[in-house]
Amino acid sequence: MAAATKRDWRGAENLIVDSGCVVAANHISWADPPIFAQFLWANDRVPRFLGKASVFRVPIFGQLIHSAGQIPVHRDGDAAAAARSAIEAAQRGETVVVYPEGTISKDPDLWPMCAKTGAARIALTADVPLIPVAQWGAQEILAPYGKTLKLFPLKTMHFRVGPAIDLDDLRGRPIDAHVLATATTRLMQSITSMLAEIRGEPAPEGCWDRAGTGRIEYPTDGSD
Repeated sequence: MAAATKRDWRGAENLIVDSGCVVAANHISWADPPIFAQFLWANDRVPRFLGKASVFRVPIFGQLIHSAGQIPVHRDGDAAAAARSAIEAAQRGETVVVYPEGTISKDPDLWPMCAKTGAARIALTADVPLIPVAQWGAQEILAPYGKTLKLFPLKTMHFRVGPAIDLDDLRGRPIDAHVLATATTRLMQSITSMLAEIRGEPAPEGCWDRAGTGRIEYPTDGSD
């Protein structure tokens, strides 16, 4: 990745925390996970991505990602149970990487969509920082949902890391739908604001509905 891309990395000092953490970013291309991993690794945070538990049972590949310390997400219970491995990893001091949107953005202009609440749930339950990251550039290497790589000329990978989201007023409270939605809205507003700085243009109001109906106001209640 270092040979195949150019860098515009800012705010990495916000990754310096004396505990585990949840690092949450917008998702713009199937190419952005290895690029994001390189960024975190180069800044002394070993990334632990989440993956469906079934993937870990695939012969050879499953063993490889397990040995690399990636985290299975269990879908056989409620939302809290699904995140249990990630919560345990964060409590051990790991850097848990979450794409809150759950998939590549379907916004026509690639602004962040309305997000699921898993990142907030992990951070609040594990009592670790929730760190927002905005990224831009991977979509020039591989278009959203595309299959054709375009490595040349070299593309610039932009990363902005913000301060940990202020969750002090939410910690210690029951982790209900309102608390999760509040934390998630703060997270996505921070990511969107940093993405607007990278792109040099104002962000639209609200977020793109994951159902594809258009832009809506940020949710004030909800759950996974």
